[in-house]
Amino acid sequence: MSDPAPSPRSLAEALRARDDASLAVLLRSRPDLITPVPTDLTQLATRAGTRASVVRALERLDRFALQTAEALAVAADPAPYGELLALMAGDGGDPAVEGALPRAVALLREQALVWGDDDRLRLVRTARELLTPTPQHPSPTGLGPTVREATAGMSPGRIQEIVAAAGLPSTHDAVSAVTDLTALFGDRRRMSALLAGASADSLEVLSRLVWGPPYGQVTADPAARLRWLLDRGLLLPTTPGTVVLPREVALHLREGRAHRATEPLPPAVEAAATHRPQVVDATAAGEAYTALATVEELLKDWDEGGPAVLRAGGLSVRDLKRTAVALDVAEPVAAFWVELAHAAGLLASDGEADERYAATPAYDEWLEQAPDLRWAQLARTWLTATRTSGLVGGRDAKDRTLSALGPGLDRSAAPEVRHRVLALLAGLPEGAAPSPESVLARLRWERPLRGPQQDEDPRGQLAEWTLVEAERLGVTGRGALSAHGRALLGLPEAKGHTPEPEPTGPGDKLPVHHHRTAPVAALSPPEQATASARAARLLAPLLPEPLDHVLLQADLTAVAPGPLRRPLADMLGVLADVESKGGATVYRFTPGSVRRALDSGQAAADLHAFLTVHSRTPVPQPLTYLIDDVARKHGHLRVGAASAYVRCDDDAVLNEILADKRAAGLRLRRLAPTVLAAQADPAGLLDGLRAMGFAPAAESAEGDVLITRALAHRTPPRTAPEPVPDGPPMPDATLLSAAIRAIRAGDLASTTPRKQTPLAGGELPRTGSAETLATMQAAVLTGEALWIGYVNAEGAASQRVIAPIRVEGGFVTAYDHTADEVRTYPLHRVTGVAELAEE
Repeated sequence: MSDPAPSPRSLAEALRARDDASLAVLLRSRPDLITPVPTDLTQLATRAGTRASVVRALERLDRFALQTAEALAVAADPAPYGELLALMAGDGGDPAVEGALPRAVALLREQALVWGDDDRLRLVRTARELLTPTPQHPSPTGLGPTVREATAGMSPGRIQEIVAAAGLPSTHDAVSAVTDLTALFGDRRRMSALLAGASADSLEVLSRLVWGPPYGQVTADPAARLRWLLDRGLLLPTTPGTVVLPREVALHLREGRAHRATEPLPPAVEAAATHRPQVVDATAAGEAYTALATVEELLKDWDEGGPAVLRAGGLSVRDLKRTAVALDVAEPVAAFWVELAHAAGLLASDGEADERYAATPAYDEWLEQAPDLRWAQLARTWLTATRTSGLVGGRDAKDRTLSALGPGLDRSAAPEVRHRVLALLAGLPEGAAPSPESVLARLRWERPLRGPQQDEDPRGQLAEWTLVEAERLGVTGRGALSAHGRALLGLPEAKGHTPEPEPTGPGDKLPVHHHRTAPVAALSPPEQATASARAARLLAPLLPEPLDHVLLQADLTAVAPGPLRRPLADMLGVLADVESKGGATVYRFTPGSVRRALDSGQAAADLHAFLTVHSRTPVPQPLTYLIDDVARKHGHLRVGAASAYVRCDDDAVLNEILADKRAAGLRLRRLAPTVLAAQADPAGLLDGLRAMGFAPAAESAEGDVLITRALAHRTPPRTAPEPVPDGPPMPDATLLSAAIRAIRAGDLASTTPRKQTPLAGGELPRTGSAETLATMQAAVLTGEALWIGYVNAEGAASQRVIAPIRVEGGFVTAYDHTADEVRTYPLHRVTGVAELAEE
């Protein structure tokens, strides 16, 4: 029977005992450890213990795993598993804790935050330092220092006085006295007998400190109730005027518990309401259609150049308000649509001298797609974007206002939180809408650490915004996840439902963070494309079918009873103004809207034919008269550049213009019977004459009518903004495999036993050139591996384990175990060689 493996003496030895699969799990959960790839396992262990890496790992623990780490920080070092269990479950025990604790310890080991066997559990030093209580940073457990730590600076005489007052025999030295006092406080029976002699007032003092913070203030002449506690060491002085409750005393009063309340199981996500799945999908589809219409309306409003770009970037508050009015939504909602269109690459700044926002060429390509595919692109962009519109209007660290499309809106945790919230919704029965409070409680359990700003809950804010934005975008309907929303996450279609099991015993699986649904970033681009295509396919039948007709009415309005096909919607948007939106859209024809259609190159006959073809009702006579009347006047006046001029074959019309008082601001004068010159620019002259009731047309330098085309202004090709990653990217399987091979090879080179005694200071082996050559040639014949020192062309020295294959021409060709490949080395760069010790 083989002897059991010895307990590891360091984290590096613990990592060395792991198999490749276990190392892959560690590197996948802590990708910062392979950026860059460590040279060996010792360097990997060193990097795993750095402060930045440990802080990041602790922040990704769930509440119970973090509570376990906090308990280990106040336990002995090393601590047996039984001591840890007592700290977590207390004297009375707790079946839920007993069942969940092995999984929590396994998770901490997996994350390289804990190492050692169950009889010698060690929290990595950096984590212990971060979680160990100090007066400046009290422990999350509320426990203070041990008796030994609190009495470190106390005089031996004072320690003997405390021992005597506690009823213990005096000792010859302070160390044994502190040991006896610690044993007394840790003995439940003797400690209960000691506290039985305390007054109610003294016990009340202890009760105020027992759950933390453990520090209190005392005067130079403490009251009797405090003096009794101080005399027996139940309170120990730390600094003048400050006392602390020793850890052993607090644990006795807590009945052995390190935490007031442990949370071994995650809180359940509760359903606030339940709807039929068909209702959920139909509601979500309606919201999805509205989302498409809103983005189209936004970009159409900015077709000829949108708001100006602020000097610091982004939209001004005034422009955001105007956009909100144009979309008939609140300003935060307008900010959401603006940011979503920008993240999808549909709008950007044009980069011109007078920089403005406008649609991109990608917007025209997006419009040509089917509605379901357009929605899938928007939804995927929202799910993976790090820009967060909910921050608009807030303040940054320098107390500057955060503006839409401006800097400072990226939150790297946003994609993960959005995906996690939707995954929690997917865990509910079909059609169930969750209680927002229960979703937030679950997220707080999964990630209890908030980061540097403890007065805020950024993940909670992101989760709240996610629930609202998912409904606005049509991923959810009535608060429940839709079928196309599930497909967008890459989840299979729901067929019945099996609720997520909550662990109740040792055999159940605790849904800690690494058991959760994989984040969006884990999906490869082909998988993301497949998920988006499936979501679009499920949404397509639910979207309303576009119509090819409207209903014309005698009051110069047209009613579109549903969405219109693209050519009809585009033309009607030029010929009429939208008066109201909803289930049906109402358009109104005005002289200005008809003139706009004529300016775009349409003739009166074209407009009559268009309305006749696309109206289910006869064209009303008032509308026919309106078009003919505007067309008769349109182009009768011509405006060109002089600065500007007006020409007209009918000099009576020019006389009428000159006689009108409203023309005074245009500063007109007659150049010829049919020509007037103006000081105003052509655009201002056009606006002025139209305000006077005329219908002028602009003309080119050649004298032709200048046609104003829609969709004229586009930015140069722009790429969509890249999401800001939350730390190093998740390594794929290929990178993990290569990294582990390199780490193993480097570890072999640094730890393989050698016949030559290693030199002090880690120096390279030194042998003469003749001995080096002879040893190399012998190794070629025997096939043995050698340990060499090597200095490359840049002067960097390293140790390598090689198996020589051929030695000739001043070079050695060998299989390099460190690099895991065949390489050729110049012999003059080999500092020395040594044979490896036999196993």
